Amino acid sequence: MKTYLQRMGRSLQLPVAVLPAAALLEGIGHWLPQNWGLSQFLQVGGTAILSQLALLFAIGLSVGMAKVKDGAAAMAGVVAYIVPTYVLAPKQVALLKGIKVGQVDPAFNAIAGNVFIGIVAGLIAAALFDRFHETKLPMALSFFSGKRLVPILATLVMLVLSVVLLFIWPVLYGALITFGKFIVNLGWVGAGLFGFFNRLLIPTGLHQALNQVFEFNIAGINDIGNFWANKGTKGITGMYLAGYFPVMMFGLPAGALAIYKNALPERKKTTASLMLAGAFASFFTGVTEPLEFSFMFVAWPLYVIHAIFTGLSMAFAAFMHWTAGFTFSAGLVDYILSFHMPIANKPYMLIVQGLVMAVIYYFGFDFAIKKFNLLTPGREPIEADDAPVEEVSTSKTDDKYMIMAKKVYAGIGGHDNISVIDNCTTRLRLQLKDTGKINKSQIMSAGVAGVNVLDKTNIHIVVGTEVQFVADALKQLYADNATVTTTNEANDKPVEKVEPVSDIRSGETDVFYSVANGHLEDIEQVSDPTFAQKMLGDGYAVVPTDGKITAPVDGTIATIFPTKHAMGIKTTNGLEVLVHMGIDTVQLKGEPFDLKVKEGQVVKHGDQLAQVDLDKIKQAGKKTDMMVIVTNMPSVSYMKYNVLDKDVKLDTEVVKVTTK
Repeated sequence: MKTYLQRMGRSLQLPVAVLPAAALLEGIGHWLPQNWGLSQFLQVGGTAILSQLALLFAIGLSVGMAKVKDGAAAMAGVVAYIVPTYVLAPKQVALLKGIKVGQVDPAFNAIAGNVFIGIVAGLIAAALFDRFHETKLPMALSFFSGKRLVPILATLVMLVLSVVLLFIWPVLYGALITFGKFIVNLGWVGAGLFGFFNRLLIPTGLHQALNQVFEFNIAGINDIGNFWANKGTKGITGMYLAGYFPVMMFGLPAGALAIYKNALPERKKTTASLMLAGAFASFFTGVTEPLEFSFMFVAWPLYVIHAIFTGLSMAFAAFMHWTAGFTFSAGLVDYILSFHMPIANKPYMLIVQGLVMAVIYYFGFDFAIKKFNLLTPGREPIEADDAPVEEVSTSKTDDKYMIMAKKVYAGIGGHDNISVIDNCTTRLRLQLKDTGKINKSQIMSAGVAGVNVLDKTNIHIVVGTEVQFVADALKQLYADNATVTTTNEANDKPVEKVEPVSDIRSGETDVFYSVANGHLEDIEQVSDPTFAQKMLGDGYAVVPTDGKITAPVDGTIATIFPTKHAMGIKTTNGLEVLVHMGIDTVQLKGEPFDLKVKEGQVVKHGDQLAQVDLDKIKQAGKKTDMMVIVTNMPSVSYMKYNVLDKDVKLDTEVVKVTTK
């Protein structure tokens, strides 16, 4: 659970990083004369972002919490957020219940833009993506397989959740309003309780229910309206507002300083930028989300302490009858605007209280972080992706394969972590002492298509059809016991990637035909994830009914792999095509394959490439899928399938591929 909350906190840092910009626009907009069109324009710009905070959280969490960072997860997060916010909008609730919109419980006005809905939507979307993004449906529904399935499931799950909220939400909202009305009669103690519970309820969005009681007119208090209308009793009106100023202008920025002070040396710079932006937003405009959400989940005990400190500030300001008010939030802008209101009572004393709160927050946060070892921003353990970069020195004589090999060699831990180096048609098949020691981001920086950790000792690294050259270079590094050195630079530095020289003829089209008689299938349906996830490129597969395998396209046989199970064809237009016969058939060492071509031979579509013993493949427990993959997909601008998911013959035209 602790790790899960820490991942939530890290995932929220991306959307939270957007908020200081919105706060700045709001602050400047409120600072300028309100009859200026520019001030209204800036305020609207800031509100455009702040009003979509819940949606930003849904996207940030759906991507950040998913094990594979993918746009499909973000799409699922958006869908998961849209469903309940639309279904539970007052107009839709009225339709569902058969009543007028004016009769709908006011609780449903708090659904739109509710951060709790955004958080739940993001978490559900991420969980669904992890569980179902590789799910394969029956052929008739294959279009909806894999990543396309996730938003559909997110819709269904959130519809069920919407039904639950339809009955539960008004009860919770109403209970909080009743509680708020109860503590109204407790005077300065009630103000403290309001501040405490207001902060605690921020993650759920239900703090708006309490705000309705104290800040608006639902219980006759209307603290915001009365303050700016100069109504009520001096020293009383504004008592539910004033205590926020010392917290937002002084307390939270001081807490941010304590968080920065306790960050690990390796993370000081990143933490400083995050805390500085959040502290400025809090002080200047009173927008506290950038700071609060940065530690709300990763160090929730600290957030409870923050809620207690807020309650103390609210209670003390109310007890002393020091009052000021705000329209937007309790930052410097609203403080200056409210300072000259006649009903404000000794507002200058809130500065003194603020300085005291700064001391309380700084030392309180500093003590709690150290005492309970709270993983506030900057204190997260150094993980593989954050670790210092391991490198092997390169020279001017290194070709692109040696450069790739050196990056992979360092990323897998060097000589002492390697047991076996092997490869198949497209993948490095490595046995390591401990796959937990790899640095995945560093391996990916070599330009590989993917990294699959199978277990504690086995790992596959998807390189492509030139894997043999990388494997040979890797074996040479291992034989030479190449030295791996550590740099002090983080792994997020830009890494030079070697791009192959292109000989593509732009705008030309190649026609691909079936590679065998049999059933044509979408490449995403193939049971090998490397091909199904299109790590090597897009294409198609045929489950053959006989062993005659023919050229799917006109070209030249560029490579034939030693185990005979795969070959590369290069078209005159520059497309590089992999014909892979069977799944995991590299282990059969060529026995089922009788090749009819040799390297350098020019072939036309329909020319026989091989005669394959399908029974031998099946007896070995392997699949017979014959795959055709375009491996240089960045050179492709357009692929149009003529047929898919049906029985085909050798002369059946499958797809047209146009080069960029």
